[in-house]
Amino acid sequence: MRTVLVTGLGGAGRTTIAAATALATARAGRRALLLSPDPGDVLGAPPGRAPLGRVPEECAPGLWAARIDAAVDFRAEFLALQDRGAALFDLLGAARLAEEELTPLPGSEQFALLRAVARAADGTSGGPYDVVVVDLPPLAQTVPLLALPEQLRRYLRRLLPPERQAARALRPVLAQLAGVPMPAEWLYETAARWDRELAAVETLITAPGTALRLVAEPGPTANDALSAARAGLALHGLRVEAVVANRILPAHSPDTWLAGLAAQQTKCLDEWHGAWGADAWGSGTGVHEVAHAGREVRGLADLALLDVPEVADLPETPGALDADMANIEDRRDQEGILVWSIRLPGATKEGLGLVRRGDELVLTVGPFRRIVPLPSALRRCTVSGAALADGVLTLRFTPDPGLWPERG
Repeated sequence: MRTVLVTGLGGAGRTTIAAATALATARAGRRALLLSPDPGDVLGAPPGRAPLGRVPEECAPGLWAARIDAAVDFRAEFLALQDRGAALFDLLGAARLAEEELTPLPGSEQFALLRAVARAADGTSGGPYDVVVVDLPPLAQTVPLLALPEQLRRYLRRLLPPERQAARALRPVLAQLAGVPMPAEWLYETAARWDRELAAVETLITAPGTALRLVAEPGPTANDALSAARAGLALHGLRVEAVVANRILPAHSPDTWLAGLAAQQTKCLDEWHGAWGADAWGSGTGVHEVAHAGREVRGLADLALLDVPEVADLPETPGALDADMANIEDRRDQEGILVWSIRLPGATKEGLGLVRRGDELVLTVGPFRRIVPLPSALRRCTVSGAALADGVLTLRFTPDPGLWPERG
């Protein structure tokens, strides 16, 4: 199954391009599912028809669509957690909340998105589908969103280490000795369930068949935003399948005002073709231009007129940073060091930060941060230098003599 995550700049037509991508996929003979907070708006649901729900509905031959409902998802998850911790809440005298009292909290939409993607991948939302197209929030929110499962799993492992769950039988005794309540069984079970769900989403996001489609309307602001986000995408190993330049104006117009805007778009497109012509994995992202429709795009007939790029199969290679994790150059014979090279296209020295914490490396690129475990060979070394050139971060590690065996 291919998963296409559509994001981009606010107001650039992300939902429209996502819907057009799903429709083009269905018309090519593949089963497609569109997941969006508001799929009915762009699909042009007939007047009087009930809005699309969380269960996928067939909107056209081979095309299904479902609405991601953050409110329903939040209520279901909160009530399930409340039921599991019923004994503790009753002990504390806490009054339970009823379903009609619950309203989504900030961040609920993001979690609902992740769970909807996971359900589509494991088949619980119907299918099977050949391609799942997901309408994501704007790019600045999407990068942290897609990094969230990895971060939350790390927090869970620190707060509730799995190895401590082996001492479940001793908790009543420990509680008596310590004089304080020990974590209840439901807490560990909930943490384990969350970890499984997050692991499934993390696996899907980093899978070779998953890629991002970036949507932007060419211009100086869009150019700056894409440049700033490029390094963050590479940092989290997020593969970009295509940059969709949306609402392209006619190149030759007698209207001087329109011609000026078209010239500005052309200049920006030239820069994008140079920067995104080949991605960090060498597979060639490519910039695809979609002409301005001249009106608001609404309904299947309008969507069919948009020349969106076809969803093609991707090479079975992992994301940039994840591929680099095992790519360590051994220069001990020549220079007495090990070299770890990490591709971070778009990164600058001014926005780069490196901190080693034990067996982990904290990498900061502009507003983006990722904590990655050091490869086993580098854990027995000290960091002796770093350099950034042509979008490649080179880290130099010197082996600790006390931890490395002598070489004969």
